[in-house]
Amino acid sequence: MNLIRIGFSFIFFQLILFASNAQDISVRIRIINQKDQPVSYATITIAKRNDNLLMIKRIADSSGTASFVLKKDEQYIVKFTAIGYAPFEKGITVTGSQNQFRYVADNISKKLESVVLTSKKPLMRQEDDKTIVEPENLVASSTSGYEVLEKVPGLFMDQDGNIYLNSMTPATVYINGREMKMSAADMATILKSLPPNAIDKIEILRTPSAKYDASGSGGIVNVVLKKGVKLGKTGSVNAGLQQGHYGNQFTGLNLNNNSGEKSSFLNLNVSKRNSYEKINTNRKFAADTILMQEAFTKYPSMNYFAGYGINAPFTKKWDLDFGTSISFNNFNNKADNNILIDKISNSQILSSSLNRVNNNGSSLNFRSSISFKLKIDSLGSEWKTDFFHTYTGNKNEQVFSSGYLIPVIPSTGGDGNSNNKRNYAHVQSDLKLKMKNKFTLEAGMKSTLLGFKSKTEYFKQTSSNRIKDFGRTNTFYYDENINSIYAQGSKTFGKDLILKTGVRMENTNMKGHQLISDDTSFTIHRTDLFPYVYLSYPIIK
Repeated sequence: MNLIRIGFSFIFFQLILFASNAQDISVRIRIINQKDQPVSYATITIAKRNDNLLMIKRIADSSGTASFVLKKDEQYIVKFTAIGYAPFEKGITVTGSQNQFRYVADNISKKLESVVLTSKKPLMRQEDDKTIVEPENLVASSTSGYEVLEKVPGLFMDQDGNIYLNSMTPATVYINGREMKMSAADMATILKSLPPNAIDKIEILRTPSAKYDASGSGGIVNVVLKKGVKLGKTGSVNAGLQQGHYGNQFTGLNLNNNSGEKSSFLNLNVSKRNSYEKINTNRKFAADTILMQEAFTKYPSMNYFAGYGINAPFTKKWDLDFGTSISFNNFNNKADNNILIDKISNSQILSSSLNRVNNNGSSLNFRSSISFKLKIDSLGSEWKTDFFHTYTGNKNEQVFSSGYLIPVIPSTGGDGNSNNKRNYAHVQSDLKLKMKNKFTLEAGMKSTLLGFKSKTEYFKQTSSNRIKDFGRTNTFYYDENINSIYAQGSKTFGKDLILKTGVRMENTNMKGHQLISDDTSFTIHRTDLFPYVYLSYPIIK
């Protein structure tokens, strides 16, 4: 009996297994194109119609065929994709009588409607003896021209606004090829009021040629502003908001009109900046003593900028270029400086003080220029004469105090105000001749006039007594006249070897007159020669 039961059980399980296997059917799916050619290596995906989470994916062979094992009498969805063909979906039901399916795929039209080529200028490139920086990629993340310069690789800017290239001497800053003849702080103020999108390019000269003033021994950074260069009438409005610990907001308007021969532009910009600086320092200045300093300075300011220019030919060879701009900056800086002197061994506070400084002021800068250019030939030879004038006025009121908490000492402080005015003008004429055999000859002259007046008054405040601080109070006048001529030549040997050499002569006349606190007037008259040699050859490209 046991053998009979075992035999029936074996037969029963064989029948179940046979019935189970009878539900699985091998299915072949073939894809061809409209020319009855196989679509090789197409992707074919099959999923149950009522359960699309369970999918089977196959890659067709060279004949366009893929094989699947599917359940009988089930409904499936077939999806097809291939490069150059339109994708499609088909529904199928697997039966014992049909297990092969063939589909025709439609070709995608390869007609090219249009091609748009876009490119970005490289950030930096070398041109003769100067490096050209294209600030396009730096403008988007900047709120002023000063921030654009801060982000230029190879430029280092200190807290006073000085720019350094490759020496301990600060670089001279030019705007549109003209030296501003002002302090680093005043130049930084102008750059902070300059909208970032007004900068066309930045030229860096690490070794200025004889064409430039000898005062640029630390190198020259020339900020070239945009002019109307687009054909037709164009305009743009921009606005932005940057929110961090404090917020910055700016808005601007740019209009350009270029008819091909005559061009003009108008730039307007308003920005509100609210930056800050926080410095924490620990300095050990004795065996068991440490000085801890926490300084926090807030720099809120409003900046206004407007610029206008026009360029037009008045003959076939003569061009006239006129430009003017005005910028105004209003600021109110506040700084708190906490100083603690601790004993390291027992954390005893030996000294505690708080210093506060508030600077409230404004600066105004006005620039205007007119230049004439004669086109001598089609090679690039030209004669250019330029007249330029700039006025800068700065006003500042300062209140400062020092409070001593440990040990208790009466507070001290004071206040002061300063007012300075600067007028600078120059006339410059440059001749450039492009000659045979890749030789360029340059020569020119330049005459500058600078007048500066400064009046500063400071007072000390101790308890209820307010007396004049003669150590910081001063009044002086300064006048400068520099006349120069230069000549230089450059030649390219072969393809890449460049040699440039020249000489510059400068006649300097300075006169300073200090009225307060003491009379330290001086007068300088001198003439100097400055030779120049530049050799360039690219080693690696």
